[in-house]
Amino acid sequence: MQKNDDIKTSKSSEITDILYGSETAKALTNFTTSELKMPRAFLWALATIKSACAQANQELGLLDADKSAAIQLAAKEVADGFHVNQFPIDVFQTGSGTSTNMNVNEVIVSLVKRHSQQKFNLHPNDDVNMGQSSNDVIPSCIHLSAAKLISDELLPSLEHLSDTLDAKASEHHSTIKNGRTHLMDAIPLSFAQEISGWSSQIRYAHDQLKNSLPSLCKLAIGGTAIGTSVNTHPDFAAIVTQVLTQKTGLKLSPAANYFRAISAQDTAVHVSGILKTSAVSLSKVNNDIRWLSSGPLNGLNELQLPELQKGSSIMPGKVNPVIPEAVLMACTQVIGNDTTITLAGQSGNFQLNTMLPLIGHTFVQSIQLLTSSSIGLADKVIKDMKVNHLMINQNLAKNLI
Repeated sequence: MQKNDDIKTSKSSEITDILYGSETAKALTNFTTSELKMPRAFLWALATIKSACAQANQELGLLDADKSAAIQLAAKEVADGFHVNQFPIDVFQTGSGTSTNMNVNEVIVSLVKRHSQQKFNLHPNDDVNMGQSSNDVIPSCIHLSAAKLISDELLPSLEHLSDTLDAKASEHHSTIKNGRTHLMDAIPLSFAQEISGWSSQIRYAHDQLKNSLPSLCKLAIGGTAIGTSVNTHPDFAAIVTQVLTQKTGLKLSPAANYFRAISAQDTAVHVSGILKTSAVSLSKVNNDIRWLSSGPLNGLNELQLPELQKGSSIMPGKVNPVIPEAVLMACTQVIGNDTTITLAGQSGNFQLNTMLPLIGHTFVQSIQLLTSSSIGLADKVIKDMKVNHLMINQNLAKNLI
């Protein structure tokens, strides 16, 4: 799965004509609130689910083998990042995400027709959407995209950050400096001990997110419209999740209760809370670094950060902590996103949550912001930052304690 919103370049992405159909066209007319589109990671999840559903329907004898193979081939193109411009629907759309589901169904049909020279008479609902409903597909996409991003990208980035912090700490066990409480002088500690607190915060976030994966790996697929599994084979969900497990490496399974999985987004709200806590921890680390590197002449000046760029157009000698500031803005966005997901999670009325696209978009954004921020902090700040031993010793000598 690609990071962020990269667009593949190949002959497949050079298709300039419209691949979507009438339902997508109606949605483009109806939903014009913003320029926000569903993220690539979400489209990857949706296309991957479509492929798995086609395979499951073939195994159940419900879908012709040639049709199934054609759907899987087209879905793989979408999952691999081709045709991104064919998914133009606004995030702020129908609350079930039906428009995005239909968008993908229609694009897959067009791709199959293109590949087969009109050999198949494929229908977006009867064939590509067989045994499914937007109401179970879109919640499944929310879980699958989040689980894959956390497993493959966020957890490794947090581990990389904590490892980088530990490596820096190992250099400074004998560097004794002032401790500070209430922003005032306190008893001394080693710089290694101070960094260990930062590393422990990041490892705690890592472990909490890792522990959340099993709940994200429970999918609503198979519940169809409201959780009763109407219009789908009783073995459909088990086969789909088995196929998805093979495709993704995640241990996926059907939700224990479809009525909860479709009508509520409690898991997304819970995991978003962990993402928020992670952002708070990352903010603490970055604020400490900003304070310790302040100055250099009229601040603490105990840390010297790599000079990445000039800090001012009018003060050319000024060097600012640009990466910590960028990370802090990203963390602020993640904290705000948690409020958005919390309020959206309240919009489960009777048998359906009706803010699914907003949850899917915001959830993915939070995970990706924390991923890139952790890598940037580790590689552009922690790795090469220097300790100003002269200033640390001067400050320590003034400590009345």
